[in-house]
Amino acid sequence: MLSKRPRDPLRALQRCNRELKQQVDGLLSEGQSAAALDANKKRDIYQRCIQLKHAIDENKNTLQKLSKADESAPVGNYNQRKAEEHSLLDTLTHQLQELAVVVSRDIVTETGTHTEGSEDDNSAEEEEEEEEKEEDEEEDEEDEEEEDSEESSEEEKGTEEDTQENESPKQAVHEEYVAVGDFAAQQVGDLTFKKGEILLVVTKKPDGWWAARNAKGDEGLVPRTYLEPYMKEIDQESSGEGSEEAVEVVDETVDGASVKQRTDSHWSAIQKAVSEQISTVGVLTTMGAVPAGFRPSSLSQLLEEGNHFRASYFLQPELTPSQLAFRDLMWDAEAGTIKSRTSRVSLALTLWSCKMIPLPGTSIQVLSRHVRLCLFDGNKVLSNIHTVRATWQPKKSKTWTFSPQVTGILPCLLDGDCFVRSNSSSPDLGILFELGISYIRNSTGERGELSCGWVFLKLFDASGIPIPTKTYELFLSGGTPYEKGVEVDPTISRRAYGSVFHQLLTIRRQPQLLVKLRTLSRKSRHMLSLLPETLVGSMCCVHLLVFYRQILGDVLLRDRVNLQSADLISNPVLATFPKLLEQPDIMDALRSSWAEKESTLKRSEKRDQEFLKAAFTLVYHNSVYPLIHSKLLPPFRWAEEETEATRWKVIANFLKQSQEEEGALHALLSPEGAHEPFDLSEQTYDFLGEIRNNVT
Repeated sequence: MLSKRPRDPLRALQRCNRELKQQVDGLLSEGQSAAALDANKKRDIYQRCIQLKHAIDENKNTLQKLSKADESAPVGNYNQRKAEEHSLLDTLTHQLQELAVVVSRDIVTETGTHTEGSEDDNSAEEEEEEEEKEEDEEEDEEDEEEEDSEESSEEEKGTEEDTQENESPKQAVHEEYVAVGDFAAQQVGDLTFKKGEILLVVTKKPDGWWAARNAKGDEGLVPRTYLEPYMKEIDQESSGEGSEEAVEVVDETVDGASVKQRTDSHWSAIQKAVSEQISTVGVLTTMGAVPAGFRPSSLSQLLEEGNHFRASYFLQPELTPSQLAFRDLMWDAEAGTIKSRTSRVSLALTLWSCKMIPLPGTSIQVLSRHVRLCLFDGNKVLSNIHTVRATWQPKKSKTWTFSPQVTGILPCLLDGDCFVRSNSSSPDLGILFELGISYIRNSTGERGELSCGWVFLKLFDASGIPIPTKTYELFLSGGTPYEKGVEVDPTISRRAYGSVFHQLLTIRRQPQLLVKLRTLSRKSRHMLSLLPETLVGSMCCVHLLVFYRQILGDVLLRDRVNLQSADLISNPVLATFPKLLEQPDIMDALRSSWAEKESTLKRSEKRDQEFLKAAFTLVYHNSVYPLIHSKLLPPFRWAEEETEATRWKVIANFLKQSQEEEGALHALLSPEGAHEPFDLSEQTYDFLGEIRNNVT
């Protein structure tokens, strides 16, 4: 620890951090043989973990307060060095937490107060019992530590007070709020209330549990997701009605009863915000179906608003500000194809897994678990929203996994291997990940999508240097990306306020996403350079997107007789390919068909770009083009298992028939086939109608 600020504070802090690293390394060496140590030695290791963590926290606080002005002489790459020190302290903290969890588990197991295997236990009741037992064990250990020495107890007390002060700051307020749903106390200290009841909020805590007082004077903790500001003056001005009716929310209650609607303009604005963001989730939360940190999916709502956040939109060429030329689609006369373009960000990432994602209740059926990701600057979405579906096993239902590389017939929707491209100059550019579930309520049949947590990974540090390519363990936040300090499941953190020991145990229960950033191979880097400057997608489809862009360049830049002409262009591939990006099963059909064709090509043919484009066009016409407008194919619907199975059966039968007949002509002319009425848009490409504006 630093007792006072030295002449060169950053350098002194670096020396102190290196000393801490040596102590942590030594402790880790002792902990490697923890299983062979007696209980007293394990308690000693655990106590030293707490002391070292306290020292690390102090150095973190000191580091955050440092600035260039504190230095007696100029320091090169100052911000980068601060970032490196912060990363080192984070690493040491993580190592101590892991060691403390292992040692404490051994201690508890030896004393026989609970059994092992809690991480694999998927019963919420058993997990709660396990946590209560861990708390009891910790209380016993704290009693023993108090008897050891006065100095030890004072250090422990200081650590607990410091931790509680840092992690649970309170904001004193005295504001009236109205309850938008019924809430029953979950544990001692909670305040039970009814929908429509007026509560006086006394203090606000960042974990989402506020201290409030009801009309009878009873006080307790209440979840903020059940409260809305009480608009007493507005309601009385607009209607003159009593206070009880003035706070009613138009919503479907649990028992199906409806509440009288209000029509004044002030209430309409409030009603819309409440009904869209809280009503459904509030009901589900009240029923215990979802944790308090769940929200309606923000990214799903953007996708429903139109096509401006879809890959089909970002795949189109972009015009220059003058509207006279293409900004990101240029011709390379020497190479005879489109020019490659570098971007500020061009990388690959792999979604590994999601851990400790809270389970929804039995009143709703989960139709899909997935991650939606996009480029984000902390304020707005800068790219298309890409979706990757997760898989899970009943024995480990809180863990979601992804396929690291999709090959063969495995759907591209499961491909956890993604690419990210962006030329945005925003210093806060990063990737927004939102974990979501599509669900259906068993009682009403209502469908929806909820966010199970989100996290924002900035791609550049304070100095503008790209973050390193490595695996990141990202802890999820609850609420929406525009809410701060909301926990996915506040009940977990509430149990952690007892001591540092409880906080260390809570770390492994926090929802998190594991993501690996990877550098691109030379081949992958070149292929991505042929794509638009802003795009997020699946690595298994990159070569198909490149074919589309190359054909686009041929048609718009090479073959047009008059570059000033805006006439419709006859080209079925350009006219229909973007639709495949919104129907991943048809994209899989194209990927499979092209893989079969490519396996038959000679080496010389694979090097001939003109031959490859012609072969790709032929495969496209014989496989997916007839499928897009087939009446036998049900419309694509997200997370409908029956529809997805029917579509894949139709697709597989068509591909088999097309392969047997050496083309799609037989299927098109067959009396058994049925297609939508012909429309000119199936054949013509209107590039003026498809181009996009610069949104980055």
